[in-house]
Amino acid sequence: MTDRLLTRSLESLRILRADALEFEAAHAESLAMIAPAYRNSARNLLHYLAVRQRDIRPLQLDLHSLGLSSLGILEGHVLAAINAVVSNLEVLAGEAAEPAPHPPATFVTGPILLHDHTRRLFGPAPASRVVRIMVTMPSEAADDPQLIEDLLRAGMDVMRINCAHDGADAWRRMASHLRRAERIVGRPCRIQADLAGPKLRTGPLQRIGHMLRLRPTVDALGRTVRPARAWFTLQENPEPGPGDAVAVPIAGATGAWRRGKTLVTEDLRGRRRTFRVLATTDQSLLAEVDRGVHLAPGNVLEAQDAEGATGQLIIGDVPALQVRISLNAGDSLILTRDPIPGAPATVDPQSGMLHPAHIHCTLPAAFEHVRPGHRVWLDDGKIGGIVRTKADDRLEVSVTHAPPGGGKLRDEKGINFPDSDLNLGALTEKDFTDLRDVVGFADLVALSFLRTADDVVRLQQELSALSAGHIGTVLKIENATAFRNLPRILLASLISPPVGVMVARGDLAVEVGFERLSELQEEILWLCEAAHVPVIWATQVLEGLAKGGAPTRAEVSDAVMSSRAECVMLNKGPRVVDTVAFLADILERMAEHHDKRMALLRRLSVSEL
Repeated sequence: MTDRLLTRSLESLRILRADALEFEAAHAESLAMIAPAYRNSARNLLHYLAVRQRDIRPLQLDLHSLGLSSLGILEGHVLAAINAVVSNLEVLAGEAAEPAPHPPATFVTGPILLHDHTRRLFGPAPASRVVRIMVTMPSEAADDPQLIEDLLRAGMDVMRINCAHDGADAWRRMASHLRRAERIVGRPCRIQADLAGPKLRTGPLQRIGHMLRLRPTVDALGRTVRPARAWFTLQENPEPGPGDAVAVPIAGATGAWRRGKTLVTEDLRGRRRTFRVLATTDQSLLAEVDRGVHLAPGNVLEAQDAEGATGQLIIGDVPALQVRISLNAGDSLILTRDPIPGAPATVDPQSGMLHPAHIHCTLPAAFEHVRPGHRVWLDDGKIGGIVRTKADDRLEVSVTHAPPGGGKLRDEKGINFPDSDLNLGALTEKDFTDLRDVVGFADLVALSFLRTADDVVRLQQELSALSAGHIGTVLKIENATAFRNLPRILLASLISPPVGVMVARGDLAVEVGFERLSELQEEILWLCEAAHVPVIWATQVLEGLAKGGAPTRAEVSDAVMSSRAECVMLNKGPRVVDTVAFLADILERMAEHHDKRMALLRRLSVSEL
């Protein structure tokens, strides 16, 4: 029995090895285009693809029963792993050793290649961990250098600027603040600029007036646990305030408003509210309030100091309120080509529905390629439906999925058509403009919503034309088409490295289904490790902590799993500095326990009886 097992296993492995070499030879032309320092990584990727074209589970069981490596961890050194097992089998079978082909990556050089490529992309690793931390910048970071310094001290290794928001002037200020913080803290940090790409979004909604709401944090019994903080600043010459305070513009002020200990007002709803003054400057004032306040332009706040001197603040231009579209299963929603402000359904109490809800879809191409029967998901999958009818200027969607009590659809929310081939290029005219703005300060450029290797080549060409070929690229895998094309995308990217891959789990989950996300996430990690390409683990990592101050158990488990990647991305939130420190601690601890998928058996403190 053992002899038959040895013979069968040896034959299977030799076939696998031959397939790998043949697959490499068939792609010799593509390999010749790869950057020389990355060519061995591309060869290893081809070997891995050849192996994964077969179901080798029976072979793995055979090898396991023989007490040999089952090839479960071969991504970074495919041919070396096969060679090692073949050699062991030859000895066990008493056969003469066949000459083994020289592998492009060994058990030693494979991890070194990944380490070197990661360093080229993200810079040197921190002293106590190998996984980097990327943080998305909020808009206020443009005027808050202290926030960026605090993030750097907490452990940020890559600052992410989302070019879908703010503008070039704000991005440059963020970059300038970071370079200053690097000098103060003594730690390097890379800058990644994410191009917006052709994301489908909902358009603006109708406006219904101007109001600013301040809400304290309350417990389950409605008791205030953290007051709301407001930064009252002169409208004509505003000052940046603390990150946790809401900016409130002042249109006018009289008397001793800077000396006041309290501010009293009757808000938009006729409720008397009292603010406690915490700090003042020449043109601004920081205050807190224990109860909710609704402020509108023209609202007057009375200031009074200990001596009885008084003054007034007059509220200036606060943001306009938008209507909200509430949707339940069974409702209809019209997606419009024309940029008409969205509005909820209008219903007559006697006759019923007059007009269904409608909202603008920002990408005209959708109306060319979407067909009746195609699925549509809105707001990261919170609301789903089926396209029932189509016209040149509108799509009628029947809502099939919505949260209990109805989903609230707002502007700037994502739209996904997972059944529709939209045939979109990843780079838009805005992206070309933004590229020219960011190449002066960015170390990395992220390509959003790519679908094919051609998208990668186009970005590389544009960077070369801007004399920015040295800038690293990050490829965001956030749709099913990009996942299917990932091997070709990786090979194209290695023509002009350094390169990384971001697993953008939000949009990807909507596209492929939440039930398949974990499977695809694994496969992306495997393919990138085979190509020695660093991976960024992204979307909602420790979001509960960043936004609400406390993570869930599931979020902590996800953060632990993220240590298998080379970088982890955090989104913005009021507690993001604390979140960076929390994540850094997790990554430092997990570095002692495993490297990628291989467990590291350090001494266990509980092993002694």
